[in-house]
Amino acid sequence: MKTKGIENKQQGNFYSSYVAFDDSKKGASGTLHNTGIAATNVGGYKLGNLIIEGKTKQVFDLPDVPGSCLLLSKDRITAGDGVKAHDMAGKAAISNETNAKVFEILKSAGIKTAFVKMVSPTAFISKKCDMIPIEWVTRRLATGSFLKRNPGVPEGFRFCPPKQETFFKDDANHDPQWSEEQIVSAKFKFNGVEIGQAEVDYMRRATILVFEVLEKAWALRDCALIDMKIEFGIDTEGTIVVGDVIDSDSWRLWPSGDKRLMVDKQVYRNLTTVTAADLDTVKRNFDWVKEQLDHLKPNIHHKVVVFMGSPADQEHCLKIAKAGRELGLDVDLRVTSAHKATEETLRIMQQYEDTHGALVFIAVAGRSNGLGPVLSGNTSYPVINCPPPSEKLVQDIWSSLSVPSGLGCATVLYPDSAALMAAQIVGLQDYIVWARLRVKQLEMAYSLRQADKKLQNLTL
Repeated sequence: MKTKGIENKQQGNFYSSYVAFDDSKKGASGTLHNTGIAATNVGGYKLGNLIIEGKTKQVFDLPDVPGSCLLLSKDRITAGDGVKAHDMAGKAAISNETNAKVFEILKSAGIKTAFVKMVSPTAFISKKCDMIPIEWVTRRLATGSFLKRNPGVPEGFRFCPPKQETFFKDDANHDPQWSEEQIVSAKFKFNGVEIGQAEVDYMRRATILVFEVLEKAWALRDCALIDMKIEFGIDTEGTIVVGDVIDSDSWRLWPSGDKRLMVDKQVYRNLTTVTAADLDTVKRNFDWVKEQLDHLKPNIHHKVVVFMGSPADQEHCLKIAKAGRELGLDVDLRVTSAHKATEETLRIMQQYEDTHGALVFIAVAGRSNGLGPVLSGNTSYPVINCPPPSEKLVQDIWSSLSVPSGLGCATVLYPDSAALMAAQIVGLQDYIVWARLRVKQLEMAYSLRQADKKLQNLTL
């Protein structure tokens, strides 16, 4: 058994636990933990070298899929840095499916992840990454180890915004808590990316975003996400991605916000003795969580309808639609004129009102803009004016702004602005759209930091 020190941690390993792993477990082909036979093929994929083996999973190279690896879960549950461990038949399949469903939610929200796809009941394919040896923990309520480290804080204290903590992955020393300054000072470098303050800031904000996305998702099933941990890696293109596994080992989850109803690994941690019946209870909890994940999609059917007063405005409207769809919006384009076809305009509007819960109208009309005001005067749903470019744009803008009293339509100039405003409205009820807005803000801020760093490194 060899313990990897911080100097080796800076080099990185593909999905490595980074500490206390037995080199004998790194073989030319490896052994499938659940079967005890030599690993050659999983889910139709030829396995290469066993890259690393942890307490609950094995990671194999995929020689026929460059830049990818396969993570194979074990029928094993552990706690206390592996001091407490038991075999649990069926856990690998439950964990693997739970992980796949969680990462599909994150991917639909636009969050960058290493997860590619599930390929067998107990395995999934991931991008090959250099993993950063830090656990990123987000807490909504104070409980567990936080109370031990912060005496005087009552259990259930609510953090707003969520509390974010970081822990250095070192089983031998029980994963000590690290500050951001320690992470920056370690000067980790993975796949050519040095982890500086900009990268730490990005991962901190991304960690909280992941938590809030899943928190909103679980709220649809009246379940409170109390806290959770995630890890990041750097893929072969130098991109920071959410990696490793997210399953019922990764969070505290309390149905109806009641700690007594917990359905996460804490049930196992709390056991002083572990019987077969206890393991069955833990397994049933994990299976329940897996099944609930099928019901975490937004339950509001939204629509953004772009009305154009003339077919000549199509190019402008297509830009709105493109920007909206990138944010996860369901966009329809319609042509109608409030001046020339008032009844038809109102009929189309009524048709959408009768079939959608979250609805936004965008009116694209120049000259004397009657389209937006007519829509606003006849609906209780939000209306956004976005006049098309023209030589008389100033007059068109004034026409959209100077509306009769009693009307509340907004006015923006640019197609992406109209899409963003519509997304902000829909995002009040659809957490996926809300998340895509947050991801866009996160990526813009990080890209500016990267551009600034590049500029500072220029030799003039």
